[in-house]
Amino acid sequence: MTASPATTDQVSDVDVVPGLTRVALLGNPNTGKTTLFNRISGLRAKTSNFPGTTQEARVGHATLPASPTQREGARLELIDLPGIYSLELELSESEICRRVLAGSLAAPGSAPGSGAPDAVLVVVDATNLGRNLMLAGEALRRRLPTVVALNMIDLSRQRGLHIDIDALASRLGCEVVPTCARGGDGVPAVLEAITRARVPNQTPPGTIEGLEAWADETYAAVASATSARGNASGGPAVFVEHHTTLTDRLDRVFTHPVGGVLSFMAVMFCVFYALFSIAAIPMDLIELVFAHVGSLVEAVVPDGILREFLAGGVVSAISATVVFLPQICLLFFIISLLEDTGYLARAAFVMDRVLRPFGLSGHAFVPLLSSHACALPGIMACRAIPEKKDRLATILVAPFMSCSARIPVYVLLTVLLFPDSPFWQSVAFMGCYLLGIFAGLFSALIARRTILKGQGRPMMLELPTYKRPSIRTALYAAYDRGLMFLKKAGTVILAICILLWWLSTYPHVQPPAEAVNLGAQGQALVESGEVARGEEMIATAEQMTERHAIKHSFAGRIGRTVQPVFEPLGYDWQLSVAVMTSFAAREVFAGSMATIVAGTDDAEGEGVMQRIADARRDDGVTLVFLPAVSWSLLVYYVLAMQCLPTLAVTAKEAGGLKWALLQLGWMSTLAYVAALLVFQTLTRL
Repeated sequence: MTASPATTDQVSDVDVVPGLTRVALLGNPNTGKTTLFNRISGLRAKTSNFPGTTQEARVGHATLPASPTQREGARLELIDLPGIYSLELELSESEICRRVLAGSLAAPGSAPGSGAPDAVLVVVDATNLGRNLMLAGEALRRRLPTVVALNMIDLSRQRGLHIDIDALASRLGCEVVPTCARGGDGVPAVLEAITRARVPNQTPPGTIEGLEAWADETYAAVASATSARGNASGGPAVFVEHHTTLTDRLDRVFTHPVGGVLSFMAVMFCVFYALFSIAAIPMDLIELVFAHVGSLVEAVVPDGILREFLAGGVVSAISATVVFLPQICLLFFIISLLEDTGYLARAAFVMDRVLRPFGLSGHAFVPLLSSHACALPGIMACRAIPEKKDRLATILVAPFMSCSARIPVYVLLTVLLFPDSPFWQSVAFMGCYLLGIFAGLFSALIARRTILKGQGRPMMLELPTYKRPSIRTALYAAYDRGLMFLKKAGTVILAICILLWWLSTYPHVQPPAEAVNLGAQGQALVESGEVARGEEMIATAEQMTERHAIKHSFAGRIGRTVQPVFEPLGYDWQLSVAVMTSFAAREVFAGSMATIVAGTDDAEGEGVMQRIADARRDDGVTLVFLPAVSWSLLVYYVLAMQCLPTLAVTAKEAGGLKWALLQLGWMSTLAYVAALLVFQTLTRL
């Protein structure tokens, strides 16, 4: 369905577009575009990349209200385009928006060659209308049926701004709908406007200079009309943005060279403290549920290989992975709240000053911040860095940022180091993030002084207004990231854990004679009435049997083969197996340890964490996770490159396999040396 361009100021009935199916959402960053998208589509949305690109997109669906030409509402497909400042910029985001609007790039999930979208929904910020009109004018020139959503209308009214909607619609030549996406106000009106969407009856100028003049004239015309009519209370209308005293005071703190950094560290500490103190309850519940599931499997399934596989392989692996889901969801929930308030932009402003001395462009902040979620989108986001050497340096150091895949490892080791102490757990957790950041900056400094000599470019940054965050948007962010983690856990991680269970279970070997004799003595004591002492001997015999079995399993043989490499770091063969298997994906480590050292017979014990904490080495006395070993592992996993997909993306984005091999070699060497120093130092102390 295409719309013919209108050549006069009057729009005929043939310009009305009935039965719309695809609508593209376009807007500047920080206009609430994605929040409006979430309001319309709800959880019926999926996140993916545009075909042939690395830019993430969200595609959702909704049902339009019935129109005069249709008794039933049409099925609506929403395409949330990347936030941009202009369609004409030479940036990957702008190019994607241009191609989607031109019909040369299909939205994710749409059939190739489906053409341009049936309509465009331009989301503008009512508190910063002058700047937003530039992009609106560029969109209107595309001659597609258009609706403008005047978002954050509540904030504009709170600041004394009174916008004449009719005057603005007349000036733009399309329907304008005031909205508050955060609260859901105006969303039904937006859907109704989409059913009436038509080609704009005016064409803005085709040059940047012309658009600037047109935006200024539009702004002035609406301001004049507003002033002439007055505001709703009858007093004089105001059409200028006022910075509140509170905003100025907050910015003086959050953007201060010293106060801003201290504020950032304080905020991050609170975030990590919440991860341990709040998420502890759902984590305990998850462990309890899976303990009952394991018991149920052992009670229902007959004794044999199927029972061992289900209880020991599947249930144990899923439990060891899913137990970290509350932390991951809570982390992204809080990050979304911080972003929605406008604070993260202030943090970016402060961190820009930190990056410059290390040879990184201010443009690197967004990719590095994205890498704290996952290094893959972080590296992909480096395409927006204009300078090649800046881009390469950022790609090389992005995996040092602690991603969500490291969270299960951090949680496991910090809990082992500081049991029942959320305060010190959060301190250690934040220390992991800071160590990764410092290692990345140190590596960037070396790269820019050697193989990538050159000066970084300054970054232009818009500070959004402070506003109350949207709980709904934060819940969607937590849902998306949690679902992404579960999908990965349900494929790669689960498969590796099950493989490890098989390697640690087979081949079956006869129990050692001393264990058999000890078990027989214990049974005899139970029969003679000394129940407590007899059961203790039987339990010791079972532990000896389990250690003997796993020591002579395939996993034990592999671990003893590679263990000399990791012995200087304090790792026994069990930890060596877990480290080796986690080269495919870091988060496999926790599941690997649960499979290798926690056993499969204690499904109704105190939980996976406690069983790992109590794991012993081959001597049956020494703990696997001594404090020095746990610190060594923590440092190792902060610095090591253990993610095969990241290496593949580095090779693609940097322009060759040599960059991926350089990244792997440097990070692995740095991780090994740092972990060695930590273990040897703590052992001697």
